[in-house]
Amino acid sequence: MAAATRPQQLRVGRLTKAHGLKGALKLELYTDDPERRFVPGAEFSLQVPADSPWHGRTLVFRELRWYNGQPVGFFEGIDDRTAAEGLVKAILWVDQPVDEEPEPDAWYDHQLIGLAVLRDGERIGEVAHVDHLPAQDLLVVTTKRGDVMVPFVAAFVPEVDVEAGTLTVTPPPGLFEELPEEPEVPAERGEAEASAADAAAGDDPAAASDETPAG
Repeated sequence: MAAATRPQQLRVGRLTKAHGLKGALKLELYTDDPERRFVPGAEFSLQVPADSPWHGRTLVFRELRWYNGQPVGFFEGIDDRTAAEGLVKAILWVDQPVDEEPEPDAWYDHQLIGLAVLRDGERIGEVAHVDHLPAQDLLVVTTKRGDVMVPFVAAFVPEVDVEAGTLTVTPPPGLFEELPEEPEVPAERGEAEASAADAAAGDDPAAASDETPAG
């Protein structure tokens, strides 16, 4: 009997801060459709450090509220501020329904891993891994010089073409190569230039004094 295929998971949010005294947590959303993801009964897998008491556990969502435009979530079993603070920085993942259409400009890890990385039309590496950090995602790109971590933001990754199997990067100088060191200006040269400038100022009567001679 064939093993059941594990559903793909979507990263939909991060718990940023305890809110109030009844276990609520402020949410940073990674989805364009929070009303669909954060519904009563939704079960989230947690991305937390290995030494966290929540490692390997799940959270069941109870209610989504908005305070001053900020989403706040309530979860089953999280009933006071102390419990909520133990979940701060946890990243929330949810199973993707098999028949669900993908969100615009959203890619899953399995779609990104293995893509050829292009720079100015030339292949410079391959996506080996995706690191999901609280601040942003990082693409780990394997190159001839070793692994390079590229922030997965539009400024550095303007195009992802899953069908073509490519990902285009426009990284800042020095990310994929070592920059040549700028030659240092010898101290003697600097002193000589300063002396020449002083001499030129001394030869200019207007530069020597701002006072007007008495007539």
